Amino acid sequence: MVEKVEKSIEVIRPFLQNDGGDISLVEVTDDLVVKVKLLGACGSCPYSIMTLKNGVEQAIIRDVPEIKEVVAVNLNI
Repeated sequence: MVEKVEKSIEVIRPFLQNDGGDISLVEVTDDLVVKVKLLGACGSCPYSIMTLKNGVEQAIIRDVPEIKEVVAVNLNI
């Protein structure tokens, strides 16, 4: 499962890097929640939650449909 999520993140990463950001996988929990850390511009951008939910989460769930949710451990929402 972790390997599939990492492959999906590798597809997303260039888009985030183009905007000065990045992403790292923290863990995939037993209840199939992906925890990530948004880095660089993505960690401080006011649109980070939209990027996370509308970009990252949708892409990961498309590639790994078993995943329930993607959350960022470093965003205070």
